[in-house]
Amino acid sequence: MSGTKKDVSDWWSTSIIDMAPGQIRMRGTPIEELIGNVSFTQMIWLMTRGGLPSEAEAQLFEAALVAAVDHGPQAPSIAAARMAITCGLGLNGAMASAVNMLDDVHGGAGEQAVELYHMISARLDAGEEVEAATSAALDHWQSTYGKFIPGFGHRFHKPEDPRAPRLLGLVDDAAQAGKVTGQFAHIGRAIQSVLNARKGKPVPMNIDGATAVIYAELGFAPPLARGLFCLSRSVGILSHAWEQMNQGGRNKGPTPPAYRWTYTGPNPIENNN
Repeated sequence: MSGTKKDVSDWWSTSIIDMAPGQIRMRGTPIEELIGNVSFTQMIWLMTRGGLPSEAEAQLFEAALVAAVDHGPQAPSIAAARMAITCGLGLNGAMASAVNMLDDVHGGAGEQAVELYHMISARLDAGEEVEAATSAALDHWQSTYGKFIPGFGHRFHKPEDPRAPRLLGLVDDAAQAGKVTGQFAHIGRAIQSVLNARKGKPVPMNIDGATAVIYAELGFAPPLARGLFCLSRSVGILSHAWEQMNQGGRNKGPTPPAYRWTYTGPNPIENNN
């Protein structure tokens, strides 16, 4: 019958990997030619983009991945990994528990920042002046998604997230060398300038905003920015889970036992008096 699946091989289709007995090809290249010849960073690019990056692209890409690997046990994903280990999970279970924490609020700001940068870029391409385009895009974002601007502000690093200037400096170097346009670094700085003026105090670009600049400069789609953050943070997750496994500890919750929560429900004792 026309249009019917004739074989199980028609069920899935992929341009990523081709295999036969004794043969494995990734994006058309035999695996044995990749092993020992490309870095893990280059391999991530190959698998997600379909080709190998230039040396300059690989360096910027790696810098973004390195910068986001960890942010301490107070980060929800890291805390989840350590608690999972004390509850008896193995490393794979702890990593899965932690990665599942990386959603819109904790882990999704990079994707959102790339979307915001593209929104401003489209306005600039339409001929708007940078400050007006940035202000209009920020107003639209806040009216649509709420007051938080993804990639900016930090509850811990004030007045500056030490990772952001370093990453932006690398983008500037690459732009001067003609390896990237520098457009999104310009947009990121424009956002920070407008936010500083509105708040009357520094609103630092954070790690999500800085890595989003790099991912946008390198042409990664916004959803990939979140996936790449998950890959990067998995290094810290694995490290903390392994450390906790070696430290020991049993059923450790988010706070020491002496610290209790605030109960706000009914109190039968008070009601009976």
